Amino acid sequence: MTAKTQTQPGISGDAATEVVLEVGPVAHGGHCVARHEGRVIFVRHGIPGEKVRARLTDADETAKFWRADVVEVLEASPDRVDHFWHLADSRRAWGHGHPPVGGAEFGHITLARQRRLKADVLAEQLKRLAGLESVPGWDGGSVEAVGGASDGGNGLGWRTRASFSVTPGGKLGMHAHRSGHIVPVREMPLAVDAINELRLWDIDLQGVERVEVAAPANGSRPLVLLAPAAGTRPKRLAAIAAQLPADVSVASLDPESAAVEQLRGRTWVQETAAGHDYRVTGAGFWQIHRDAPEALVGAVTQFLQGGGYLHPGAVVADLYAGAGLFTAVLADAVGETGSVLSVEGAAGTSRDARKNLHAAPQVEIVQGRVERVLRQKPRNFDALILDPPRAGAGKAVVNQLLAAHPRAIAYVSCDPASFARDVGYFRQAGWELSGLRALDLYPHTHHLETVALLAPRP
Repeated sequence: MTAKTQTQPGISGDAATEVVLEVGPVAHGGHCVARHEGRVIFVRHGIPGEKVRARLTDADETAKFWRADVVEVLEASPDRVDHFWHLADSRRAWGHGHPPVGGAEFGHITLARQRRLKADVLAEQLKRLAGLESVPGWDGGSVEAVGGASDGGNGLGWRTRASFSVTPGGKLGMHAHRSGHIVPVREMPLAVDAINELRLWDIDLQGVERVEVAAPANGSRPLVLLAPAAGTRPKRLAAIAAQLPADVSVASLDPESAAVEQLRGRTWVQETAAGHDYRVTGAGFWQIHRDAPEALVGAVTQFLQGGGYLHPGAVVADLYAGAGLFTAVLADAVGETGSVLSVEGAAGTSRDARKNLHAAPQVEIVQGRVERVLRQKPRNFDALILDPPRAGAGKAVVNQLLAAHPRAIAYVSCDPASFARDVGYFRQAGWELSGLRALDLYPHTHHLETVALLAPRP
């Protein structure tokens, strides 16, 4: 192996080292595992089996492992393609003296191989954290493509929501991975046209630290949220809002409290899915892939209805319910003779759910922590839908779910590690993973979504 020292802009330290590596298996988090002189290196922008030259980006001598970016491919995988976005292409970015932007770390890999790599990660996490060698109905190598017609089959143009940083000079930008370095951007290829057509990169954003954009897939009015820097005056935010198209809503977003204040138009967007309209205020949660809501609703109802858990008169709950995507579908399925408990922790999002479900008398919406609400409102549940944040449910919540004695749980997860950990808790309590689907809702990134059916062992 060889090494050489160079200047490394945008990364702490004055010097960087490049090493030649044989890229090993994919690991959770968007990197592959390699070794250099006995030390583990997590390398990004490579493909298992490649021989590469990599630039060390985090190489403290006392660290248990190092991190690196590929800067040259010496022996390429047949699954390597030209990256669709120059700013996210590690080789090109470092060749221009700066690290690549985050958010498209698999863009150099064919979509088919991306999905196999994601399946490998999911299978490895389930084996290591949940003790599962196989899952009924899932072959271990399948992550399903979603939305081929809407993204042209190339995995682009699917993000209906995007988050940007702002450079010290007031230009739209994005952070490099694990770095404070902000790279100016003039396009976001993963975003829907409605976001790119705003041309936020042409606007002077001085006085703003972050910009959040939501452009609903149904074509309704987009919303731009401006998170101001300390001391920025309202007049400055109004000047920025005036540079945006008149049919775009603009609001300020408090970075700490998430409070939203109207600057122009609405402070919310209207989303549509599964025959329902949903109001989502400010930075409230909504699935970012344009086809994700329909895909997830379809997967969840397939498991619950197929198993006989969801039917007219059923007693069900939607936990971590957000603005009520699954709640509305559950209400349809159980009818007025059934009941739906909808639980969301965020106060603003829970208010959205109340507005969205006000016409469904069978729905009870409660704002609070899932485990506390389940203790306060015990009932015999036919089924639960569990859709926690990336950190997963955790042991305390799993124990409370088990204490509620549901007949089945549909678990929706965006993180294979926290999902596998929680599956392990269920298995220790005598439950089994009886169904699993993995969906590629984040093409060109390492992320995936899983929908699982959990039930007590017979």
